[in-house]
Amino acid sequence: MVFQHMTVDLLKGMIPGGVTVKDFCTITDMKEAKAQNILKDLIKHNTGTAKDSFYYFEDSDRLKMAITLLEDGHQIDKVSEALNWRDFEGLTAQILESEGFAVIRNLVLTKPKREIDVVGIRLGIAILIDCKHWRRHNPSKLKDVVNKQIARTKHYVAKTTGAIAVPVIVTLYEDNIKFIDNVPIVPISMFASFIDEFYGNLDQIKTIKTD
Repeated sequence: MVFQHMTVDLLKGMIPGGVTVKDFCTITDMKEAKAQNILKDLIKHNTGTAKDSFYYFEDSDRLKMAITLLEDGHQIDKVSEALNWRDFEGLTAQILESEGFAVIRNLVLTKPKREIDVVGIRLGIAILIDCKHWRRHNPSKLKDVVNKQIARTKHYVAKTTGAIAVPVIVTLYEDNIKFIDNVPIVPISMFASFIDEFYGNLDQIKTIKTD
């Protein structure tokens, strides 16, 4: 099966808005015959659609491929780098779901309007995640991001009876900064292990409750 030869470049070639075989070859640096076989195989396995000379991929198709690459042993940070910000949120949500969390994406709160990228809820505790698909970040910018996520978390708690919530920032790359004001800064490559250890480390993490 062609899927056994998958690389992260395959994910890069699944661009939104439609791609031709020639475009796919240019992006992935593949020979035309191989690219055509792979694209046909993707369609055969219900990943994407074909019309005329174009192949179309939805966000869900890219996320499905990202998960398949991870299961095939590819490094999560390399896979994440090939994703756009929407895919990156989807991958974060997928990891939470695999750990038994109920997940809400792009939760919008009102008065004032606030949007939370990903919310994961399990055992009465909500993890409120701001996904930052940055290549690099500086401490002052990261501090501002944390402050805004704390404000969103307080707003969520105020709107949700009996809520206990934890603000978290998930980034593309690992950084020397692990916490700001007890808010975890977690690279996507370590997010699954962070969730595995989450409940055992709650005493070290900023937790916001209803007054």
